[in-house]
Amino acid sequence: MENREAVIGMDIGGTNTKLAIVTRDGKKHGYRSLRTCSQEPIEVFLKNLKQTVDAMLDDCSDQHFDIQALGVGAPDANQFKGIMEHPPNFKWGVNVPLQAHLEEILDLPTVIANDANAAAVGEMHFGSAKGLKNFIVVTLGTGLGSGIVVNGKLLLGQNSFAGEMGHMLAKDGGRKCGCGNFGCLETYASATGIKRTIFKFMADMNELSTFRALSYNDLTANQISEAALAGDAIAQRAFAYTGKFLGANLADVIALFDPEAVILSGGLSKAGDLLLKPTLAAMDEHLFPAFRGKTRVFITSMSDANAAVLGTAAMAFDLLDERMEVSVA
Repeated sequence: MENREAVIGMDIGGTNTKLAIVTRDGKKHGYRSLRTCSQEPIEVFLKNLKQTVDAMLDDCSDQHFDIQALGVGAPDANQFKGIMEHPPNFKWGVNVPLQAHLEEILDLPTVIANDANAAAVGEMHFGSAKGLKNFIVVTLGTGLGSGIVVNGKLLLGQNSFAGEMGHMLAKDGGRKCGCGNFGCLETYASATGIKRTIFKFMADMNELSTFRALSYNDLTANQISEAALAGDAIAQRAFAYTGKFLGANLADVIALFDPEAVILSGGLSKAGDLLLKPTLAAMDEHLFPAFRGKTRVFITSMSDANAAVLGTAAMAFDLLDERMEVSVA
């Protein structure tokens, strides 16, 4: 049986890393998830990753894949340099040579990209953004990222960092961010941000809440969504507060890029209308009138793993195609 051309797509998140073997038709095989161990030395992650990849390849050996490249989405990844620069939610170092590490342990040509950029490419090729030329994907996970596509091309900027919406100013003199600044949007509009909001409101409000029996580390964004749907006043207020900041900053971004759509993804987006309604209300309040009613804002139809893993796989195939063009020339 002839081997099938494939790549590995990988999404490194602050909490979990997801990966799969992906063929050119966008089908995933051997999907795996492992803990990122972002608060431990990177050697711990690399050891666990090598074991996970070896097990995945062994389990899929009967499918005869010819793995030719690796695509990786990671926070604060510089696609031009192959490094993670100053990742605020990781304790792996200041300038992490991620591409070199991965090429060494997996022996595959590797391309790395900002995780939100990878999600945007995944949406463009396989998801909610198929057919769109100008759109923004906002990833609401441990932090907040954004991938911007202009005229069908991913916007990278001069230093590969275009789209750091999470570090736009949301509140002057606001919460301390992992990046060292104060008041960044991701400290309010992310899974981590809404947890901080919950504990602030519990200190300010007397209402009964299921959260009062939980520690910060035990609380999850899913629990906050479930409590809000069940009528928990603190959880409902937390979503309204989160949407206020997200919507106001989206109004600024729309004024800059005039996109057809803004697609929300990531764990916090699973709250649906709990997040979407206050976000749209705040966005409309702050939008320049010429933009009102012209940009759709909706929650992705893709799972988080699909958008990021398929996006990085598409980038890996692009890397192979570019190398083929150079060799032919």
